[in-house]
Amino acid sequence: MVQRFDVGARLSEMAVHNGTVYLAGQVPTDASADMAGQTRQVLDQIDALLARAHTDKSRLLMVQIFIKDLAEFPAMNAVYDAWVADGHAPPRATVQAALANPDWKLEIVVTAAL
Repeated sequence: MVQRFDVGARLSEMAVHNGTVYLAGQVPTDASADMAGQTRQVLDQIDALLARAHTDKSRLLMVQIFIKDLAEFPAMNAVYDAWVADGHAPPRATVQAALANPDWKLEIVVTAAL
């Protein structure tokens, strides 16, 4: 069975299947914030979605980060490094990308185990 959360016409924010949690790309809610602020917003959203699925960041299987400007990579990493669970850093990819909203500085996609 596939369990979907916050289902819309185009996407669901999260799907759970066979012990795995898949999150849609999470983007900042306040695009006026700097990179550190946008990163914190997105990571808070990820924490909240994972909690709804009864899991947490210590169970991350994969993180994919899409960043608008690689010059802001250190600022994003500073927030991410403080957030990631000690001893549980997941595999991760970070790529520069043009994002759907030009004010977004990043988008993060995660997969986690229940």
